[in-house]
Parts: sequence; structure tokens; C-alpha cells
Amino acid sequence: MYDVKQIRNTVILGHGNSGKTTLAEALLFTAGAVKRLGKVDDGSASMDFEEEEIKRQVSTGAAFNHLNWKKNEIFLIDTPGDDNFVNESKFAAQVADSALLVVGAVLGVRNQTERFVDFVRDRKLPCLICITKMDRERANFKKTVDEIKESFELNPVVIYLPIGAESNFKGVVDIVGNRALLFKDDGTVDPADIPADMADEVASMRENMMEYVAETDDDLIEKFLEEGELSDEDLITGLAAGVRLGQIAPVFACAALNNGGSSVILDGISDLLPSPDQCPTVMGTDPGTGDLIERRGTADAPFSAQVFKTMADPFAGRLTIFRVFSGTLQGDSFYNSSKETSERFGQLFLMEGKEQKPVDSVVPGMIVAVAKLKETTTGDTLCDVGDPILYDALEPMPPVISYAVSATKDEEKLFAALTRLLDEDLTLKLTREQQTHEVLISGVGQIHLEAIKEKLKRKFGVEMELAIPKIPYRETLKGKAKIQGKHKKQSGGRGQYGDCTVELEPLPQGEHFEFVDKIVGGVIPQQYRPAVEKGVLEAMERGVIAGYPFVDLKVTLIDGSYHNVDSSEMAFKIAGSLAFKKGVQEANPILLEPIMEMEIRVDKEHVGDVMGDLNSRRGKVLGMDSADKYEIVNAQVPQAEIQLYAPDLTSMTGGRGGFTVKFSHYEEVPAHIAEKIIADFKAGD
Repeated sequence: MYDVKQIRNTVILGHGNSGKTTLAEALLFTAGAVKRLGKVDDGSASMDFEEEEIKRQVSTGAAFNHLNWKKNEIFLIDTPGDDNFVNESKFAAQVADSALLVVGAVLGVRNQTERFVDFVRDRKLPCLICITKMDRERANFKKTVDEIKESFELNPVVIYLPIGAESNFKGVVDIVGNRALLFKDDGTVDPADIPADMADEVASMRENMMEYVAETDDDLIEKFLEEGELSDEDLITGLAAGVRLGQIAPVFACAALNNGGSSVILDGISDLLPSPDQCPTVMGTDPGTGDLIERRGTADAPFSAQVFKTMADPFAGRLTIFRVFSGTLQGDSFYNSSKETSERFGQLFLMEGKEQKPVDSVVPGMIVAVAKLKETTTGDTLCDVGDPILYDALEPMPPVISYAVSATKDEEKLFAALTRLLDEDLTLKLTREQQTHEVLISGVGQIHLEAIKEKLKRKFGVEMELAIPKIPYRETLKGKAKIQGKHKKQSGGRGQYGDCTVELEPLPQGEHFEFVDKIVGGVIPQQYRPAVEKGVLEAMERGVIAGYPFVDLKVTLIDGSYHNVDSSEMAFKIAGSLAFKKGVQEANPILLEPIMEMEIRVDKEHVGDVMGDLNSRRGKVLGMDSADKYEIVNAQVPQAEIQLYAPDLTSMTGGRGGFTVKFSHYEEVPAHIAEKIIADFKAGD
């Protein structure tokens, strides 16, 4: 049975290539949780085990493991830094108690770092900052710390100062303990004297830290004023309290690839980060009354948990991963308050990379997996049926790029596999475009969809083809026309005869079609008039000028003639179709294109670039709003111009832009563009 007070649950966050997975591997190895120091570059990392991750050398999903250090059980969630997979990081941050924010000492603060700091601040997560890659060429600890101070309101406080840098990085000075710690190959350290050339800097930093820590607590400030200093024990207690309240983010230096300094970070996690019972209560609602209720992270509270990841496996079935917020779970069932149903399970597991370890009972702070649940999906709340609670659903990042999807063979198998992946990845969307009859797959980015394609082939043995979607253009007319449609055919036996005269005119957008019968007398018998309407409607589906559906048309039937023997419904249907096609050509036909409403979130320095780019895409900027450090640009842009906007915005803004898009209305296609579309259609004929 795990003791909640000795559990730590922490998510590792940071921009791509900052060294998160390498750090996770070093922590696991030093604690003895894995037998060798895994490396991303050679595909041996236990936390990057999917083939797509090994091939690309980037994490594409959150991975889990746990280790024991100083009698504390530490649950680690290693997350992706790439924008294409950032939803995994977002969900992991929403269920973690604390964060390790990883910043590379060479690259420093990147544009994407801001997104991960937002996750920390939104959730008010106690945070340690790890400056990694201190052994690399051009590593600069002070510059990186200064960048963090300037960029974010995290109050970074250096508690381990590096000794040397680049190839000379050999240890750290423990500011709290007032001693040097020299790295050993196994990730642990040997105490030593502080280098003479660092003594003055360390003394000054220690004094500053005492003042900073004292200010976080009334008792400590009183003690500091009376005695002039704080003991090591007071410093650690004060630091831990400051970290819990988000007043301090301690800074560590390490070189994880060679396992330099991992034991120091493990000490920091154990000593400074909170256990679940020290975290704020988690708020939810009573499913029956809708009233707010709370749960404390203690083992004796009613059981509650939230599912934040689902893994689809063709052999093991669905693996559901959840974080326990309160209470103790043992036995073989729980209540899913999101689906209002009880679920039975066979075995509880702790995740250890790609492996799973059976466990009999679980308590708050633990990351747990169960297999083959029937109803439960990502975001669902699990709880005690006798004391239910409902947590807010997890909101995935909106998809920003869409492709038409088709199977090279066996379409049924492809869509069955895709349905499985929709359970696993909430940012993936599958929709059907009614007009073009294409199935569209939408995701967070190009690499996201390419990784899905690779996963489908590897896990389910199906190949997916991706193509740029067709634009659902429409046709309409601006003018009016009065035209005769006559169908007359004589070929032995009975002939065909249908003759109608119609007036065509435009309707307001969105009214689609209106048919008015103004026949006077019996020039066309009553039974044939609906056939004229049917002929027009069928022809409208295929369009006239470029093969796109025709819309917003009023047809008035005003005259015609018939033959006693040769007239039929079919003849008048053809006559109606002919009248429509001829009349449209005389009534100034035009193409319409879908206009999308965009909301683009961008930092102030890139606003000009974004607006200039929107103008080049025939966009109209409607206005701007401000939100924190960002500007929100509201615009309307033709769909044809923004199909691959996501990668363009990323390169334009260095990854600091994001956007949402939805359909707004249809507008006329400019003549020079319409001419090309019509010419392409005729060439295709």
C-alpha cells in the first residue's frame, strides 16, 4: 500500500529538443528503475518506445514511469515538445501535481516555451526549472536564467549553481547546503569544497536566497530578522512552502545525456514538490444537483479519478490511463459518472514505459492503467458510485489542418482503424464533406497527420492516402433570363416531345431554390409541370459552368406546349434541364467560394507579418483584440487560400501563432480565379 505523503506526481514540460526524455531516462536510471541509461538518438529510450518516436527522434505521446527515491514514489509523465503533439502535454499538465520545466542551456527560451509556461500558470503548478545540456558547446547558464526571468513570471531562484560549463561541466554548488557536489558516472554526487573562485558569488546568492525565502513566511522573516540567517532546514522548509504557493521556481543545472546531476534533481522533487495531500482540493460537480463539491488528495476520501489518455492497441485492445485524485481504488469496478454507467476491469496496472506492472490498489497521485473498458473514453470521470463527482471534461486543442482521406485498398478496414485512433487522440477529427463526398481527416498539424498515417500502417496494417481537399465551390447567377427549353425526338414508333419556357432569376443567398408555376390554361398539362422542376433540380446538382452545385435560383414556368401522343414526364424533365442550362449561360453565371472566419492569436511583433500575409490571401481583417501578451486578429479568408495555413503561420511567427477557423458564408470568386477554375473543369471533360 502506497503512502500518499510519499507520492510525487510531476509532468516534464519543455520545447522540442530541450532534453525532456533524456532527463527522464537519467532520473529513472539513477533511481534504479531502469537497468541502462536510455538514449533518444539510438532508439533505446524507455519513454520513447513507439516506432514513430524512434524514427523521428521526438516524443509523439505522453509516456509514464515511476521510481523510488528517498522512500518517495515519484510518478513521471514525459511529454512531447513538438506543436503537433502538444495536446498530450496539455492533458498531462491538467492532471499533474507539479512540473519540471526543461530549458536547454544552448537554445535557451524558445517561442514554444511560452506555451508550456502557460500550462504551468493556468494550473498553478508548483514548478522546478531544469537547465539541461550544460555540457554542450555554447551552453550558457546565466544567459538562460536571465531569459527565463525576463520572459515569464515564474520567480526563478538558482539553488544549484553549475561548476564549469561545456566539456568542463563537472558539478554544481548546493547554495542551500553551502557545498560543492561533484558528479559521478552513476548520476550521484560526491560532496566537496566550493571552488575558491566561486566562494564570493555563492555567499552572495545564499544571502539573497535567505531573504527571498524568509519573505514567503511570517515566522521565517521574524527568525531571519532576529538571528540574521536561516538554518539549512529552515531554508528547505521555506523553499518547499514557496514552491507550493507558486512564489518560487528553484533552478537546477544538469547534463542528462551523461547523467550529470540527476540525483540532485531527484532530491529536489522529493524535498520541494508537494504530495497529493498538500495540493489544493480538486473541484467538481455533483452529477445529481450540479452543486460544486471538492475532493482532497487523501487515501480516506471518496475515490475519484479522471481519464486523460487512451491507447489503442490491435492486440491488447484499449488501454485507459487515469490519474487518481482522491480515495483508494481496489477491487474490480468503478462508476463512470460522465457516462452514468459502472465499468468492470480485470487488473490495475502502473505504466513503466511500454511495460505494465500489476498492482492491487491505488491512491491519490498515481497514474494507473486498465485494459478493455467498454464505455470509458478520454476525459471521463471515474468515482465511487455511492459518492459520485463529475470533473470538467478535458478540452482538446482545435484541429487546424484537413486532408481528404482514402484507402489504397480495404476502405472498411481503414475507417475501422481510424475510429480506434479517434478514441486515442481527441485532436483527430473525421468528417464528411457533403458536397464533394470526401471524408476529411483533421489534425493539429502536418506532422501529426503523417504520424497517424505511420501508426495506422504499423499497428493496423492499413495504408491511408492523404490529398488536398476539394474546395466546395458553388454556382449561381447574377442576372435574369427568359429561355425556351425544347426536347423533340422522333425515331420510329412513339416520339418524345416536351417544350417549356422559363424565367430564371437569383434568390437571396441561402434560399437555395424556388419554383413558381405560372402556366395559364392548359399549354402544359398539370401532370407534366412537376417534371420541369425535377429536370431543373437534377441539372442544378451538376452545375453548368464548372460542375459545382447550383444554388439560390428562382425558376418561373410561364409557357410551353405539348403533344397528345409524344409528351411524357421524361420529355418535360429533359426540356426543363435544357432550359436551365441555356438560360444560366445568358444570366451572368458566377462561381461562389466558401469564406472562413479566422481568429489568429499572435505575439505583438508578428502582427504586421500576419496581416500582410492575410491580405496576400485575399483576406479581410475585421478587427483586433488584445489578450495578455497576444493580439487576436479576426479575419475572413477564402477557404482555398488557407488549406495549408498551419505550417505557414508556424514558420511566419516562429511557432508563436495559433488559430481557429470555422465556416462563415459564400462569396463570389474573383473573375480571374473563376476563369482558371472553369478552364480546369473544361480541360477535365
